[in-house]
Amino acid sequence: MSEFSLKQHLLDASEGAKKLKKRILAEPDTPTHFARVQTAEGNLINAESTLGRTVFGPIMPGHQREFFLLKKNVWIWYEDGYTMRYEIRKNGVYKRINEEEQYTKVTGEELENFKNATKAYLKLIKQSIYK
Repeated sequence: MSEFSLKQHLLDASEGAKKLKKRILAEPDTPTHFARVQTAEGNLINAESTLGRTVFGPIMPGHQREFFLLKKNVWIWYEDGYTMRYEIRKNGVYKRINEEEQYTKVTGEELENFKNATKAYLKLIKQSIYK
């Protein structure tokens, strides 16, 4: 999958979230409105992450895994104390493990695995959440 088509998949997936958010944002502006928007976004991320964690196969008892699209160009993969933040940039995909490390470019087999995981994730959430 080319970077362009990966970006298009990301944009397509975020369209379902945008439609839901637009519907919520159309409500009258009240003190509870902002809280509802924040809750809706959090609920979507939680629902997507619940599905996303299954992309890499079964989770062993006692282990924790999360995988979700945070923003249109940022993916989060959390597994047992390590947080991998993937950023899709114009010149490639970059990864940072935990907050203190620097970004490194993702290449080769890892890049192919990332592309396959994002495709599987997008297919899963489109079928289950954004029907």
